[in-house]
Amino acid sequence: MDRSTNLELKMTREQYILATQQNTLPRTENAQLYPVGIYGWRKRCLYFFVLLLLVTMIVNLAMTIWILKVMNFTVDGMGNLRVTKKGIRLEGISEFLLPLYVKEIHSRKDSPLVLQSDRNVTVNARNHMGQLTGQLTVGADAVEAQCKRFEVRASEDGRVLFSADEDEITIGAEKLKVTGTEGAVFGHSVETPHIRAEPSQDLRLESPTRSLIMEAPRGVQVSAAAGDFKATCRKELHLQSTEGEIFLNADTIRLGNLPTGSFSSSSPSSSNSRQTVYELCVCPNGKLYLSPAGVGSTCQSSSNICLWS
Repeated sequence: MDRSTNLELKMTREQYILATQQNTLPRTENAQLYPVGIYGWRKRCLYFFVLLLLVTMIVNLAMTIWILKVMNFTVDGMGNLRVTKKGIRLEGISEFLLPLYVKEIHSRKDSPLVLQSDRNVTVNARNHMGQLTGQLTVGADAVEAQCKRFEVRASEDGRVLFSADEDEITIGAEKLKVTGTEGAVFGHSVETPHIRAEPSQDLRLESPTRSLIMEAPRGVQVSAAAGDFKATCRKELHLQSTEGEIFLNADTIRLGNLPTGSFSSSSPSSSNSRQTVYELCVCPNGKLYLSPAGVGSTCQSSSNICLWS
């Protein structure tokens, strides 16, 4: 009991000393209080920026959703563009503003492949060093191909129908058909084993301002099996054989428009009005003329025609 009483007295004394010390401290009047936090215009600016950020996020989200909707973004691709295991597939009309690098371009089985441009379409081929080896340009006025050799092959058997290089041009088709009204024009020589016109059509070889020459080391043969053969000229017609002979083989050989000479005869039966048989005569210059036939040759009697030539 004594120990507890001493403790209580001691605690009461300390409380009294503390209480008297607090009362003796000078009291300051009008003490200033500093509030903790953001108040005033700073608070309003903070709310304004938070609101502006929220509106921007909402607009960005709306624009993103709108772009996804318009561009038709899906799991497989975007719009007409589809990503497949074999590559990229485009459906409909597509426009490329920058270079496109691909290995192969295929169209659908039920539609053609169309490459369209406002100016021209150019296809280039390069080697492993990047050098240009071939070029095909489709323009508004012409189609140009620049390469070492240009070939056109048949779709069935792959044979060459047309080929061109620096040395020659080869046409491998069975029939070469020229539909122009002026025909085919050749600036230099033409070498061919056979020239044939279409059925029921005439074959005409013409040189409007110069000569037409046909040469062959083993002979030139012109045949008309079912019709006539005509040779017409304005001046002289020369048939020349340097080592052989000129052979005319026909049932009837006629030489029209030959001059007819006359000779005097005492026989009344030999008048020109009843003359039906003539003799073919030749002048020294090669001119032919007819002379009325008689018992003997009458060319000397009618040789005055040679003086007129």
